[in-house]
Formats: sequence, C-alpha cells, structure tokens
Amino acid sequence: MAALLALCLGTWTGIGLSAWYAYAAVRDLPDQTALGAVGSMARATTIIDVKGRHAFTIFQEQRLPVPLARVSPNLVRAIIAIEDQRFYTHGGLDPFRVVGAAVNNVIAFRAEQGGSTITQQLARQSVGREKTLRRKLKEMLFAMQLERHFTKQEILELYLNKVYFGDGLYGVEAASRGFFGKRASELSLAEAALLAGLLKAPSAYAPTVNPGKAESRQAVVLRAMLDNKAISRAEYEDAMRMRVEIHDGLRAGDPHGRYFKEEVRQQLVQQFGWERVSEGGLQVYTTIDLEMQQAAEAAVDTSLIEIDKTLRAESAAEPLQAALIAIDPASGAVRALVGGRQFDRSPYNRATQARRQPGSAFKPFVYAAAVEAGFGPDDTLDGLDQPVQLADTSWTPDDEHSYEGELTLREGLRISSNRAAVRLLGEVGLRRTLQVAYGFGFEDLPSVPSIALGSGEVTLAGITSAYGAFANGGFVSPPFLVRRVVDRDGRLLFEARERPRRAIQPVTAYLVADMLKGVVDTGTGAAARRYGFTRPAGGKTGTTNDYHDAWFVGFTPAIVTGVWVGFDRPHSITRAGYASEVAVPMWARFMTRATRNDAANWIARPRGIDDERLDTIAEGGGEKRRGFWGRIFSFGR
Repeated sequence: MAALLALCLGTWTGIGLSAWYAYAAVRDLPDQTALGAVGSMARATTIIDVKGRHAFTIFQEQRLPVPLARVSPNLVRAIIAIEDQRFYTHGGLDPFRVVGAAVNNVIAFRAEQGGSTITQQLARQSVGREKTLRRKLKEMLFAMQLERHFTKQEILELYLNKVYFGDGLYGVEAASRGFFGKRASELSLAEAALLAGLLKAPSAYAPTVNPGKAESRQAVVLRAMLDNKAISRAEYEDAMRMRVEIHDGLRAGDPHGRYFKEEVRQQLVQQFGWERVSEGGLQVYTTIDLEMQQAAEAAVDTSLIEIDKTLRAESAAEPLQAALIAIDPASGAVRALVGGRQFDRSPYNRATQARRQPGSAFKPFVYAAAVEAGFGPDDTLDGLDQPVQLADTSWTPDDEHSYEGELTLREGLRISSNRAAVRLLGEVGLRRTLQVAYGFGFEDLPSVPSIALGSGEVTLAGITSAYGAFANGGFVSPPFLVRRVVDRDGRLLFEARERPRRAIQPVTAYLVADMLKGVVDTGTGAAARRYGFTRPAGGKTGTTNDYHDAWFVGFTPAIVTGVWVGFDRPHSITRAGYASEVAVPMWARFMTRATRNDAANWIARPRGIDDERLDTIAEGGGEKRRGFWGRIFSFGR
C-alpha cells in the first residue's frame, strides 16, 4: 500500500512539475510585439566614396541585410540540406530530426548533432541560448508561433540575414563579401557549401581561422546535398574539385583611409548617436576618393622612410610624424586625409586637430592683404636692409634668402624673403592684415608683427582650405567629409549645405596665385619639379624656427593639398630641415598621381583684366610704381 501511494505521489508530482514547466514556458513566451520585432536586426552603417563605391563600414555587428531574391539558390539549397532538410514541410519542429540526432548522439557517445530546425534557430535568438529544459521548451513553442506568423520564405530570409558565420560577419551578404569578396547572389556551389558548413561552429570553422576545418565541413555539406538530390553527381564532383579563394572584399578598404573613417565616425556619432550609427544601417555618402587616398598614404610612407634615414640617433625614440590633406577648392570636399604615420599606433589626427606655427606658409595671406590694399606683384619694396618701424618696435628680421635692399613682391614671395613680408605688413598695417586673414577662416591669431612670418598657430586642414581661395576666385570653401546621410529606408537625414564665403576679390586671388606659381616653378617649391610634378601649380613652403615644422601647401585649379612634417613634441626634424627638402617631395609624390588625369590648365584670368597690359607688366615692361595694379583693377586702399 505504501509503495502504491509513493508511486501515485511521484506520478502527480511529475505531472505537476511538467505542467509548471509548460506554464512557465508559455507565460514567458515573447508577445506579439516581440514577434513583429523578429525582423529587426543591427545593421552596419556603410560609408561610400565619391564615386559611389563601398569604402568602409561602421558596425556593432557586421551585417548587410538583403532580400531572399538576392541570395544565390546554391546557398539556399546548401543550408537547407545541412541544417533542415524538411524545412518546407514541418511546422517549426521536426520530430524525425530530433529522434535522428538523439540516436546519432548515443552512437557517438557525445552530443554530435542537434535537432533544431531553421525556425528553432531563429526563435533561439529571441528566447536566449541558456542550456535548460525550460528554455528549450520556450524555443519550440516560439518556433511554432513564428511558423504561424511568417511564411516559409520570410522565415528563411530572416534566418539568412541574422545568422552568424564567424569572423565578425552576420548574415549571408556580409559573409559573402567578407570571405569571398562578392555578393551573396554571385556565390558558386563550392562557395555556398563552405558558407553553409560554417553554421555548425562559426568561430571554429571560419576559413580565415581554420581553412582545413572549413574545407572538411564543406565536403560534408556537398555530400548532404548529393544524398538529398539537391545537386547532381557532376555538380558534386565539380564543386569538390574547385578551389575556393578567400578574399575580404568587405573590409579590404580599411587599411586605407583610417583617419578619414574615424573623422566621419566621430561626426556621425555626434549628430546621430552611437547606437544609430553602429546598428541603424545608415548610408553615408562621403567625399573620399579611394585612389587619391591610397596615393596620399603611399606618398607619406615613402617620404617618411626617406627622411628617417637622415635623422639623428637621439630622434629615434619618437617617430617622426606627417599629415596630408587634399581638398577640392571649389566645393571644400576632402578627397584624401592622412592624420599621422600609423593609425593603429596613434589615432590622433594631425591634419585636423594639431595646431602648429606655419612659418612662411602664412606669407601668402600677408601678400593677399597687400594686393587688396592696392599693391601689385611687380611693385617694388625698397629699404629692406633697414629696420621696419611697427608700432613701438623697430625690427630687422633675419633673412637667409636675400640681403638685397629692394625686391618686387613677386620676387620676395618666390624666395620667401622675411624682410619683404615684414615690410609689407608695415605698409598695409597689422590690423588690416589680420582682418584679411580672418576672412580666410583663421581665428585666434596673435596681434604681433611676427604674424607676417607665421607665428600664429593653425591646423593643416585650415590653412589648406584657405589656400583654396587662390584657386577659387577668392572664395573659401569650408572643408567637409560627408555629403549626405540616408537611413535604411532611403530617407534623407543630412545633406551638406555650407556655402563658400568670399575672402578676397577675384583679382587678388588671381595675382597671388600667379606669384605662388613662381614659387613652384623656380622658387622654394621648385623641388616639386625635380620629383616629376609637371602640372601648372602654385604653392608655398614653410619652415619654423630650429626646423621644428616643415610645411608645403600647393594647388592646381582642381585640387589644393597641404602637407606637414614634424614631431609631436616639437624639436628639430634634422639639420637644415627646410620644407623644400622635407615637405615638398611628399607633396609632389602625391600630386603627381592625384592630377595625372587632369588637364594641364591654369587658373582662368578674371574678367575685367586688360590682358595686353597684364602681359606687358608680367614680361617686365611698363610702370612699377606702388599701387599701379590697384589703379588698373579699380580696387584698393
């Protein structure tokens, strides 16, 4: 009698526990809101270059959702053959698969096969992955709910876009591009079988991690497809013979443009927040030109290697740094950006963040103020060997380039005469010169005479943008990296709309550009010609005290590029480390490649200039009194 009571008690206890488990599982099932959210998933933000090509991605999960129609039938057949052969006939659960998996596990003396269907695997992403009976029951019940709520095609599409393939790649499109460099719609049978084989253990079987295991698993998938008549014997044998090439076409761009990408990421996060940027699937259309970016990085790398050979031993403790930025002067679009020697070691962007003294690279803005005040390129500055009276100070600056008592403006800028620049500042006035400089976008400049020699601090991006005015009729176009941003549904979220602002008159811009052209042809920037750069261009070198910084900013009608070389903690780059030897070669290497498809044109002469009289003066004839150019062009003091 006692045994009977115990049996009854045990039976009812078992029934009660089972009922409680079932109730708990049903009670905790995801509701209708969760059912509708099954299709939601983190999507990578795609960064697109100026020519419409994929450049980078920003992601928490590397995923690029695609519709089922854009997935290769080879992959669909492979995944169904290895993961869920009765997918199209079951209602979310496959009893045959569960029993078969259990028998195989017993034979193998270990848990070798699972019994989960594709629908159950999809459900698992909503109910969790803990290994408990209660969780498994919830997974099975939710899988049946999914089958009632979605069609088979919808379930398959969701699964293919959400499943993990290893190496940080989620979904078939990201996996196809990340492993093979092609779209999911283009996968061959051999490639499809390899991808399908990864699902059992993505982290262990990824071909980038363990190629041998990936190939072994690929063979298992192809055999399953053959056994289930998903492919013919001939297709099976062809796929087994085919060698699959691994090529990362999704992240291959990341070795280039890391500083550009980080600058874009920071701007996006500031405007939209990290969650939306990393998971929202934004499409970000940027200004980067990938060929120019690669040319910029190659120029910086080659030049730094050459300069390193000349460095003294005490400099070896700290790496020499460099930065380069290339901008379309008409729009302000940044085409290439290098913020330092190596992003992984130092993500600090020296092109946009570092403020350094530009030295003589600032002189063109002093000359621009003078031309605005009525001076012309061939006006003569005399008494250069005499002290200049500025406010309460009498100053005769050092001048390594010339000890002549008089120079024209053109010659003074060509040879980078310090005394000519300071004399011009005295003639035009410090206040008026600073007002013109502010128009170019320079802020916080010190109101001191040494500003003529570049004692104020600027960023490379700022001064390069300002030089763009000489190529753009006097207009400064603020630099920008993002053209527009749209969300995953194609709605416009942002569009760059900043307009160029006038800094100087068109005639001033043309005349200063013409003087800067002489710098590149026969002046301190002439090394550009020795390095093979042949296009018409203007530019200016800048070397700071004790050779702490070397600059060169130069332009053609189509692009303005600035380079900087120096140490983060300022000290001499090298003995006699003039910008003409340190910075100009880097600029020339980049510009030779960046402009190779451009026409050899120069800046168009502004309307209203008397061409015949201009040519006469440029050739050395005619009047050269101070203010002569101002009278010709009806602008001035």
